[in-house]
Amino acid sequence: MTPLLLATNNKHKVEEIRHFLSGLPYVVRSLADIPNGPVTVEDAPTLEGNALKKAREAFAESGMLSMADDTGLEVQALGMRPGVYSARYAGEGATYHDNCVKLLEELQGVPEEKRRAQFRTVIAIVGREFEGTVEGKVEGMILTALRGEQGFGYDPLFVPDGHSRSYAEMTIGEKNTLSHRARALEKAVTILSSL
Repeated sequence: MTPLLLATNNKHKVEEIRHFLSGLPYVVRSLADIPNGPVTVEDAPTLEGNALKKAREAFAESGMLSMADDTGLEVQALGMRPGVYSARYAGEGATYHDNCVKLLEELQGVPEEKRRAQFRTVIAIVGREFEGTVEGKVEGMILTALRGEQGFGYDPLFVPDGHSRSYAEMTIGEKNTLSHRARALEKAVTILSSL
């Protein structure tokens, strides 16, 4: 089994990715397993730039094949914000709930037909002989109130096209069949299977 380092300390994200990669011959680790692991400053102007920066620093520190992602919620009525700033939309140290509340405040009074949005995930994989990125995207709409207890981030506000439930009302298994991260991970699995 080959070690694969996920360049994150986010337990929810690690659980979701580990579940998705369970059939591959990799032992999935996270930065929590690396004493004094890198703390990447996510200052790139794009999701691609941040994902690559995190994966490169994790690989440089550990020598393990490393994978990182950056995800952004892009809301049409807000000029595709919060985008690259999704995790810190309500400020540095903001909680998931803080970010959701700010999004709801900014969309107050915006009618349902104008609450279109997309979740976009970019995954970077960096190893000794490989470096590349893949992307997954899901379109949908933003609700007017939080719904559901599962997931994390903006999951309680996002309903993907073709569904009536928010991501937070779905099980991990259900979400993994249709999420933006799942679509990017499907492409990442193809790469990881060939390395």
